[in-house]
Amino acid sequence: MAYRPTTAVRICPDCDGFDSVAITLGGRNRAGHLHTITAQCPACHGTGSRAARRRPLPAPAEVSA
Repeated sequence: MAYRPTTAVRICPDCDGFDSVAITLGGRNRAGHLHTITAQCPACHGTGSRAARRRPLPAPAEVSA
């Protein structure tokens, strides 16, 4: 069996992967349904994952003449 490395999913640290939630506003309509709104994570914009941070390149060593 061949080993296939997989890349780790970068879960958003702000929402822990729960990208959107339903928030109850309180009260019910005539049919008995709750009034809700959907809110998305502002950090990942509702994707649940974030891009990897880019590491700065190391500064080149100075050469003495």
